[in-house]
Amino acid sequence: MILALYGPTASGKSAVAAALLERIDAEVVSADSAALYAGLPILTAAPDYPARLVGVFPLDHEVSVGEYQTIAHAAIDEILAAGRTPIVVGGTGLYFRAALAALEFPPPPQPGARQRWTETYDRLGPEEAHDLLARSDPEAAGRVHPNDRRRVVRALELAEVGASLAGDELWVGELRHTTLVFSLAMIPERLDNRIRARAKRMLAEGVQEEAAGAWSQPLSATARKVLGFEEFATLPRAAALEAVAAASHRLARYQRKWIRRLPGVITLDGRQTAEELADEIVALAGARERLPRR
Repeated sequence: MILALYGPTASGKSAVAAALLERIDAEVVSADSAALYAGLPILTAAPDYPARLVGVFPLDHEVSVGEYQTIAHAAIDEILAAGRTPIVVGGTGLYFRAALAALEFPPPPQPGARQRWTETYDRLGPEEAHDLLARSDPEAAGRVHPNDRRRVVRALELAEVGASLAGDELWVGELRHTTLVFSLAMIPERLDNRIRARAKRMLAEGVQEEAAGAWSQPLSATARKVLGFEEFATLPRAAALEAVAAASHRLARYQRKWIRRLPGVITLDGRQTAEELADEIVALAGARERLPRR
């Protein structure tokens, strides 16, 4: 059995995973796109316990979800073969799903396609760009609002290589193994306080120095997108704090949308301590399948 734990940024997933490791014979598999990069332990909130797929790529490596899926499946299967419990922990929804299921990804876009279609959208405007999509992929156009710039551009990009956004259903199909999926629920006000407190703690631990040193190195496009990387590397302390807190709030809202799409999710009350949450997970999992104990 796999235990999978999802939740918004700063909700305490790592602490719950640490408590689970004290209770069952398990290994953590990270499902966080930022945590894949080495050299940014403070910025990516790398756990202080051993975890698979943390710090495995240099900063100049372009990470794809397809590549992640391959190494995540290998890690999970190795843990299961050893008779241990994989604990998949993450806040990157697509990576979380990729770790648990076998997703089929569309063909890669043509070089420069994203920028070209973005410029086309901006030049034509929302309505004309959407009409263009409707002529090439009517079904995808029916699912995307003209003002949703990101998805219209993505749909045009896919249509160009013979794929369709309409067929990009990530939440269908069976999971690879028996899995219990848990999510941490927390009221927005409490989560906002935790987000700001974590940003302040990162500053106290030296995240600006860490980020600034790494920012001067060769960086891939995906590394540059790590939340807070540019802000902590380039902005004064107070401005960086506000920018990172705001970006984290936006991310948390997006992550909550993913939580609502998780099939068969068991929602846990995030007001409980990590130890209480771990006990609840072990009890719920143990009622369905015997877990290897520590």
